[in-house]
Amino acid sequence: MIKLLVTRFLAYAAKLRFPTLFKLTAILFALNLLVPDFIPFIDEILLGLGTALLASWKARRNPDTPDDAAG
Repeated sequence: MIKLLVTRFLAYAAKLRFPTLFKLTAILFALNLLVPDFIPFIDEILLGLGTALLASWKARRNPDTPDDAAG
């Protein structure tokens, strides 16, 4: 039952964008440090959120840079 909830939460979190996902991961990590085992399976949730965070972290191109052919 708990694994199903964790799976659904991670599926929801995987759809979030980088800033929101980072904040959620940081808050859960801080809670885990301050109060160990406050939320059951928080370690698995943090690993899943970290994976989703790294997967959503993309190098952004700067559209203002000129092309090599121009100029």
